[in-house]
Amino acid sequence: MSSLSSPIKRLAVIGAGQMGTGIAYVSALRARCTSVTLVDSSPQQLSKGSEFLESLLQKDLKKGKIREEEAKHARGAWKTVGSIDELKQTHPGAAGGEEGLDMVIEAATEKLPVKQSLFSSLSRAFPDPQTILATNTSSISISKIAASAVLPSEELAKSRSASRVVGLHWMNPVPVLPLVEIIPALQTSEETLQRARHFAEVCGKTLVHSKDSPGFIANRLLMPYINEAIICLDEGVASKEDIDTTMHLAMGHPMGPLKLADFIGLDTCLSIMMTLHEETGDSKYRPAVLLGRMVDAGWVGKKGGKGFYDY
Repeated sequence: MSSLSSPIKRLAVIGAGQMGTGIAYVSALRARCTSVTLVDSSPQQLSKGSEFLESLLQKDLKKGKIREEEAKHARGAWKTVGSIDELKQTHPGAAGGEEGLDMVIEAATEKLPVKQSLFSSLSRAFPDPQTILATNTSSISISKIAASAVLPSEELAKSRSASRVVGLHWMNPVPVLPLVEIIPALQTSEETLQRARHFAEVCGKTLVHSKDSPGFIANRLLMPYINEAIICLDEGVASKEDIDTTMHLAMGHPMGPLKLADFIGLDTCLSIMMTLHEETGDSKYRPAVLLGRMVDAGWVGKKGGKGFYDY
């Protein structure tokens, strides 16, 4: 079955943070999905996500980037639920007399046990082989995540559930940045890969392909750069302002590495560096000591109000 004959129209996103909400937004507005359900256990996050959707729609309407008809469609497609169980009730599939989901995108915290638990639950809640299970992980092995989707009735090496898992790594902020990394697991089927690729393209994104290697393309290059900037700061090579100004003005980067780390989240940067270090065994990926200390202190960047800079 080709990607064009089975387009993604009914979608759910797990995690109502900035990434998950952004993915849900472009899915509703650009891909014109008929149903986009944002899933999060926090009512406050779901409320913030819905407010974010409306603010983005209003901003795009005022700038003339979208028509009122497009905004109306996005609002009509948008739904929120508090759990995977509740999501299953709203999309029970053929057995429940209603249509199921074409894709579920996980955009939860960057921790392997969390993702393994989620994919184990998702494969059981949505066993239809046509339901793609995608992860927005920025560094964790897609093959390892796919293995957690294997049902008890399946053989690990021949699992159809694992074959429908794929990596779709969106860039932050999702509504603005035009790139998506697509990463197949060893188990990913060609059909899953092509349908996922087509979906990202109709969301208006340019795709790059990466093998299932730690950090993929973007973070394999970006995170060591940020980590080295933190080491320079810790060693007193220069002030945070001078480090950032140098990379902004001399290299033409939109912002310096330390401010960028604050925007990404220092806890996320640390998780990615730890994955790179553990997966490769290469000392060049060892996380900066200062990065770990700041996360220990709760100074995780813009989302926490304090990182290298105050917010």
